[in-house]
Amino acid sequence: MGRNIVETIVGALVLAVAAVFVFYAFSKSDRGGPAGYEVVARFDRIDGLKRGADVTLSGVKVGTVTGFDLDRKTYQAVVRMMVSANVGLPIDTFAKIVGESLLGGMVVVLEPGGDTKMIAPGGDIEKTQGAVPLAELIAKFMFGGTGSK
Repeated sequence: MGRNIVETIVGALVLAVAAVFVFYAFSKSDRGGPAGYEVVARFDRIDGLKRGADVTLSGVKVGTVTGFDLDRKTYQAVVRMMVSANVGLPIDTFAKIVGESLLGGMVVVLEPGGDTKMIAPGGDIEKTQGAVPLAELIAKFMFGGTGSK
């Protein structure tokens, strides 16, 4: 009888510790989404880009990818990004999708231009470069150039 009580108390303590851990994990996560403004960019391809991927500027995370869709008229990928409110982007900002590492994972890299006018919330980034598949880069390296002579 005494052993059952000890096992019950230990089980309750394990559940309490698990509950505290879950509460801590949720309180430290970005589940509310970043505060800021949304911008849209259109890319010819977004291979490997996922919702929640980082948006960086000079190597610093300034936002996240919030979603993407296909433009049925132009067949381009429309990527929606939430950028931090304290980061202003000039209207001539350049956006490109690059690999985060050799193991995969893509990020959107922003390169600000020199214009004094800023992109308004909900505005578009006009200058973009889509993802370049790793296999294509390897083929260019192995066979040299673009393959046409």
